[in-house]
Amino acid sequence: MQGDKHKIFVCTSCRYKGTSCRPGFELIKKLQDAMRLATPIVGDDFEVSGIACMAGCDRPCTVAYRASGKATYLFGDIDPETDIEDLIAFARQYQDLTDGWCSSTVRPGKLRKTTLARIPSAMILTQAEETAAS
Repeated sequence: MQGDKHKIFVCTSCRYKGTSCRPGFELIKKLQDAMRLATPIVGDDFEVSGIACMAGCDRPCTVAYRASGKATYLFGDIDPETDIEDLIAFARQYQDLTDGWCSSTVRPGKLRKTTLARIPSAMILTQAEETAAS
């Protein structure tokens, strides 16, 4: 839907192995701050929030990008200290992609190799659209 914000979700449950550290909270803060600095180019069009779990526990931190009518991406092994620039660069790229699809070779930096999933956007047809399509 036109006008909907793009969303970035950060897992807040993931822990580094052998520690009680949950780096997702730090990543959310750093990403929100970086998005504010990227305004108006990117920041105004994105909402950053935490989510309890995205089932990427072995690959902390996990981050997902989602927008209406676009493919959703899930990335793992994101480091709050070193990967903010790549996350912002992908936000810019994702914002400009009509359907959200891009090759791993054009994703910025570390995100080329840390994609856990690319999920197609849902195709929801009304009964009238289904009838017209058949």
